[in-house]
Amino acid sequence: MLEKLKEAEEKYISIENSLADPNIFSDNERYTSLMKEYKNLTPIIEKYREYKKAAADNEDAYSLLSETHDAEMKEMINAELKDTRTRMDTLSEELKILLLPRDENDDKNVMVEIRSGAGGEEAALFAAVLYRMYTMYAESAGFKTSLMNANETELGGFKEVTFMIEGDGAYSRFKFESGVHRVQRVPETESQGRIQTSTATVAVLPEAEDIAIEINPADIIIESCKSSGAGGQHINKTESAVRLTHKPTGIVIECQEERSQFKNKDKALKMLKTKLLDIKTTEQNEKIASDRKNQVGTGDRSERIRTYNYPQGRITDHRIGLTLYSLESFLNGNIGAMIDALITADTAEKLKSNS
Repeated sequence: MLEKLKEAEEKYISIENSLADPNIFSDNERYTSLMKEYKNLTPIIEKYREYKKAAADNEDAYSLLSETHDAEMKEMINAELKDTRTRMDTLSEELKILLLPRDENDDKNVMVEIRSGAGGEEAALFAAVLYRMYTMYAESAGFKTSLMNANETELGGFKEVTFMIEGDGAYSRFKFESGVHRVQRVPETESQGRIQTSTATVAVLPEAEDIAIEINPADIIIESCKSSGAGGQHINKTESAVRLTHKPTGIVIECQEERSQFKNKDKALKMLKTKLLDIKTTEQNEKIASDRKNQVGTGDRSERIRTYNYPQGRITDHRIGLTLYSLESFLNGNIGAMIDALITADTAEKLKSNS
């Protein structure tokens, strides 16, 4: 590990020197690439330098111990040695975590799709609850959200809703939300007070970069259409909505949230590229699926990952067996503790597989 860290520090210094060269600004692509690598290496190198400082203090204490004959001084030095060894052990464990392979998508923006599942109108209402929960959390965490497409129901639910979450590290915070979310509650439409179980599916896709996915314009059918939905001031008045059909895959994308057809087309193309990247990534993941079966983030959208039980006021994540009794707060966007627990569990699995 120490040899790897030494190489990383040499690379870090080399990048620092390159970034100090005024000519770097003339090559925007190289500058952006170096800055990204520099940012990723910084926490590792800072921690490594802390470790080297603790190791140097430990070595100095040993040298001093061999040179002194005073009993009181030896006691003080031994206390110092115990402290430096503890610091070294702690920093070593932290470095192991920092050296784990990073998910190359962690820094990307994400496109989130929520679809109502089993349960009819109640499932659509639950999809709206999840949409509100995620957008509230995103706002509190400093991310920007923008609605891409929504298919609303008469009662205010969503048959499906797609939105973008933008900000540094968005994918790293939301990637474990993919899967089936189950709700147990008495529906507003239920007159006899019976608890109903409904579901909604969530898909979290890292945004595709232009360089990652190229689309042949001849493979796309572009149609303009009137907006659709449960109602609204601008619904069904102008043909500003856009429908894209990707002929090779059969993927159909609709975007109607902007009043400008040009903006809807731009958003729809972004959504299509993200979906195509997801297909490509899924195919790659299937090749290594056996290595990931015990990890938190399997990415299987058919997997039931969480239950929201209203009568008991609890949320249970079935992947890590964590139950929280703070349903109201959770649905108001306070989901950070659950996300942190999922990240910790995934990190522990990776450490286990690397040991």
